Amino acid sequence: MTDFSHEHYEVEYISEILAQSKSIAVVGASAKTIRPSYFVVKYLLSKGYDVMPVNPGHAGRTICGVMTYSALSQIDRPIDMVDIFRNSAAALSVVHEALLLDPLPRVIWMQLGVVNHEAANLAQDAGIKVVMNRCPKIEYARISGEIGWAGVNSGVLSSQKPVLKKGFQSFDITTKKPL
Repeated sequence: MTDFSHEHYEVEYISEILAQSKSIAVVGASAKTIRPSYFVVKYLLSKGYDVMPVNPGHAGRTICGVMTYSALSQIDRPIDMVDIFRNSAAALSVVHEALLLDPLPRVIWMQLGVVNHEAANLAQDAGIKVVMNRCPKIEYARISGEIGWAGVNSGVLSSQKPVLKKGFQSFDITTKKPL
């Protein structure tokens, strides 16, 4: 059993995960535009991530313009991060499925409200980093400074002044400069 507190994550830990992950499977992605999982898929795509929605009821169709898979095992390329948008009890079965992948994902990320210590320990014992009860969309926006544009305190201090340009404003997670 791995000894790792999931109550608090250092900014460096989350930032490194978001910077190094290029491909993200979102298990429990929804095609319904009002669902949080839809917003997360759309946001991560806008940041340049290779996002692979996983939803057996929507497999073979698209969410946000990308093909949806029925299971992690159906994805035809390596997955850096598995983002679990299912309930806490379902997280363990998702981690078991992820552990059958070759190569293994580097990160298991459990969304807001999803906490499963058994799943976390299983993943960490296999050498996989784990984040629980967090949203990659929110964490990206917080670390890059974008969340401050909505008046939210990001908890991250920076002397960098945003550079305004035409259209949608977007910052890169590593450079904190406009994309």
